[in-house]
Amino acid sequence: MSYDRGLEAQLREDLEPHAPRAQKMFGGVCFMVRGHMVCGVHKTGALVRVGAPNMAAAQALSGVGPMTMTGRSMSGFVDVTPEAAGDDAIRARLLALALSFNASLPPK
Repeated sequence: MSYDRGLEAQLREDLEPHAPRAQKMFGGVCFMVRGHMVCGVHKTGALVRVGAPNMAAAQALSGVGPMTMTGRSMSGFVDVTPEAAGDDAIRARLLALALSFNASLPPK
């Protein structure tokens, strides 16, 4: 199973003003801004790095939950269903949280 190329294109377009760099990761593709991961597309949806301070706000959105890989929770990351990732308002809110967190990190 491969990841959703349409969602990849949408995230790339949404992040274009921030000069994202795409990188293959997690069986899909992730987008980096300022050297830090912001979001990505995997086989069953999307993941977004909102940071620990923004977890509650992100998980309050429909179709968003904690990100787990190999049975372990990834702190500061949320998993987004394909339906939620396809919703412009939800995706915009998640990316705003992610970019806000990204701006708080030192550039790499």
